[in-house]
Amino acid sequence: MATIQVVVDEKLLERLDSELQGASRKRSAFIRQALSAELRRREQARLDEQDRLAYLEPQTAEERAEQSAWERLQDWGEPWDSKDH
Repeated sequence: MATIQVVVDEKLLERLDSELQGASRKRSAFIRQALSAELRRREQARLDEQDRLAYLEPQTAEERAEQSAWERLQDWGEPWDSKDH
């Protein structure tokens, strides 16, 4: 592991120390976990944005044809009749 120096606002440090009081975790472990969680959150946000943008793109004729082919293959079984249930 690498050692780094981080400047932290005093009130934030007090809150951290208060949160960790009596806990077996130390500041460093808490900060490592918080950094890791934030990096995962940001990566997921990037992936979500990529998905969102992909759905905004118009489909090509080839993609529409492929989707239609798959839709024709779907089999939902017998039609459901609400009167029977």
